Amino acid sequence: MVEAQDRGDANVEVSPRDIIYTQPAEPAEGEKPEILHKLDLRFRSVSWCDDSLALVNETWYKTSQTRTWLVCPGSKDVAPRVLFDRVFENVYSDPGSPMMTRTSTGTNVIAKIKKENDEQIYILLNGRGFTPEGNIPFLDLFDINTGSKERIWESNREKYFETAVALVFGQGEEDINLNQLKILTSKESKTEITQYHILSWPLKKSSQITNFPHPYPTLASLQKEMIKYQRKDGVPLTATLYLPPGYDQSKDGPLPCLFWAYPEDYKSKDAAGQVRGSPNEFSGMTPTSSLIFLARRFAVLAGPSIPIIGEGDKLPNDRFVEQLVSSAEAAVEEVVRRGVADPSRIAVGGHSYGAFMTAHLLAHAPHLFCCGIARSGSYNKTLTPFGFQTEFRTLWEATNVYIEMSPITHANKIKKPILIIHGEVDDKVGLFPMQAERFFDALKGHGALSRLVLLPFEHHVYAARENVMHVIWETDRWLQKYCLSNTSDGKCGA
Repeated sequence: MVEAQDRGDANVEVSPRDIIYTQPAEPAEGEKPEILHKLDLRFRSVSWCDDSLALVNETWYKTSQTRTWLVCPGSKDVAPRVLFDRVFENVYSDPGSPMMTRTSTGTNVIAKIKKENDEQIYILLNGRGFTPEGNIPFLDLFDINTGSKERIWESNREKYFETAVALVFGQGEEDINLNQLKILTSKESKTEITQYHILSWPLKKSSQITNFPHPYPTLASLQKEMIKYQRKDGVPLTATLYLPPGYDQSKDGPLPCLFWAYPEDYKSKDAAGQVRGSPNEFSGMTPTSSLIFLARRFAVLAGPSIPIIGEGDKLPNDRFVEQLVSSAEAAVEEVVRRGVADPSRIAVGGHSYGAFMTAHLLAHAPHLFCCGIARSGSYNKTLTPFGFQTEFRTLWEATNVYIEMSPITHANKIKKPILIIHGEVDDKVGLFPMQAERFFDALKGHGALSRLVLLPFEHHVYAARENVMHVIWETDRWLQKYCLSNTSDGKCGA
């Protein structure tokens, strides 16, 4: 169990901030919990191994600091020590997470690895492998006593994106010999669907164990590229550009384009400019994925970087609109420069915080987009007066920020068509359906061309087949009318 010494209030200065306690599953009468560890940051998680090893993670969002402690649950004489202390925004420094093994009782614990003729105990760190060229997943053999690492495997850099999924050998064993190690991996490429393999040591021989068919063969030959460009303040940005199968720029020219994004907050420009994702990942699609519209011969700019940076004493939200518009301008300019997107037919869309982004961009950057799709967004930040997203100040402490960041206060500036979709029973804090209803009322009051769609019995993430299909139909109809043909006639409707 964990007890917050600040009563959950991050503004209270206290040390320790959190205390972790342990107690037997069946405590003796009068037996009280014992302190395992005290933390000055906020407790995040604990990974158990045995009486000699557990890894405790703590983080503090305001400073982006994260620490991993090694503790010995069975020995009070061994002092906890820090294994990793870093800024979690700096993904290039991510050491990875310990691989787990299943015990004979069905619980998951940290796997211990042993080498031949070596009494040292190692663990396997499974890393996502963030690099300037994209993610290159890896496995490191980590000596918990010395902190030294040995890279024993990493994904192919040229064509494939392969990740370690789980240990498939040694379950129930106390220790696992490195030379008998077997790992379940998932392997994919731009055009090849994810298949599972068994990777066996010591030769690291890979054997494919699945043969899944392509889930959408009509889009099997889609074109995918991770593109890099720069914001006007010098921050490097990335996005994934998708083009429909058979697209030939010399013959087909610029296409209508769907810009689908989600902003992220950072404390430094260096962290904001780091590459996340791999150019070799398979183009998987969720039921409401923006990639569906490749079948409609749209170009899709998926996940363009929208970093909102607050360095030093400055907070990201103090310059939210300025940085949002600057990031969007850089992305749009890049796809137009490449000749793949028609500047008069670029639509913007997003879900949740992406919907919030969409409303702002239509208000503050109408020159970039012809229409928008906003799904399950928040449009009036004063309805969450004690904080929102990464804003820790209250409405009364930062009134101007709350007003400026509420799209409803800029409804009079929105002149481009906007489709608003929301789950009728969305119970996520700050995203109740009233957010969409009041925003739509404000748009309608100012004569904006808008449409409100409430999905019956639906929460924040759409699940019912009927609702998912209706979302696709509504979005397709909106794009066909206001992006493909780029007309803005019509009236508001719900």
